[in-house]
Amino acid sequence: MKRVYTIFLALILTVTVAIPATFAADEMLKKMNEILKKGPAERHYQVTADEVYNWMKMKKTDFLVVDVRFPNDYRAGHIPGAINIPYNEMLEPANLNKLPKNKKIVLACYTGQTDNLPLIPLRALGYNALAMSFGNAAWIKGSSGAMNMEKAIKGAATKNYPVVK
Repeated sequence: MKRVYTIFLALILTVTVAIPATFAADEMLKKMNEILKKGPAERHYQVTADEVYNWMKMKKTDFLVVDVRFPNDYRAGHIPGAINIPYNEMLEPANLNKLPKNKKIVLACYTGQTDNLPLIPLRALGYNALAMSFGNAAWIKGSSGAMNMEKAIKGAATKNYPVVK
């Protein structure tokens, strides 16, 4: 009898934990989907290097630049005032605590690709996250990201990959 009671209790606990967790996951997916749908109307949550630079010149304080590259790359040169949180560590509680919800969070990476990875989760968590178009390649002359982009563009010019129209 004790074994049946233990199994029944375990089943009740499992259902009690699983249903709210499933509901929470469904709610987060719904929120993320709403954010994705608004993307085109919101310029895909992108901001340009020129816009960020103008905010700096105007001494605006309603934004924070977060360099999402790895620490060695950040130390080699970054946007003035930027803090460093690698994109793959962005959602750790200690790092989220560094981000103000009352400011724009401008994410900047190498070429404008990896800064988009934490963008939607951050927006779903209530942050006004934006990605800087083309990342530090648009900011730092001769950056590794810019050189990699140039190499990719030149490489594509020499290929004849199929394209469907």
